[in-house]
Amino acid sequence: MDRLDEQILGILTDNARCSFSEIGRQIGLSTNAAAARVRRLEDDGIILGYTVVTGQDAPELRGGLEVFIDVRLDAGTDYETFVAAIAPIEQIIDAVHMTGPYDYLLRARLRDTAALDSLLRRLKKSCGVVQTQTRVALRQPAPRWKKR
Repeated sequence: MDRLDEQILGILTDNARCSFSEIGRQIGLSTNAAAARVRRLEDDGIILGYTVVTGQDAPELRGGLEVFIDVRLDAGTDYETFVAAIAPIEQIIDAVHMTGPYDYLLRARLRDTAALDSLLRRLKKSCGVVQTQTRVALRQPAPRWKKR
């Protein structure tokens, strides 16, 4: 990655909808050369995607926590009741029914540790959860494969 690639990333970070011709104009390349560089950055896994950030999602996506919570349900809580209880919790991204000592693996995005504490308390108080084990993601995973 060179200085031009870094400039392209800066431009796209500020405005992911910036056209190839505008990128080229800003860094002194033709439209085709700018497009080729952007495609190479995508193919190399430097650019993983483009997204829309809303005001509601922004705190969780800017420097928040991504956590994985192993959940053991109380003996009196059935799976349907648990899934219905967590459905309205916006911070929970995924809930996977698992084998092993825990019943579910939850993936959640949260603002900070105070929000994590609040979520764990809510799960135990009103969702039929008797035990949790939480892991915090330290960074996003590297791409497993390149686009072809």
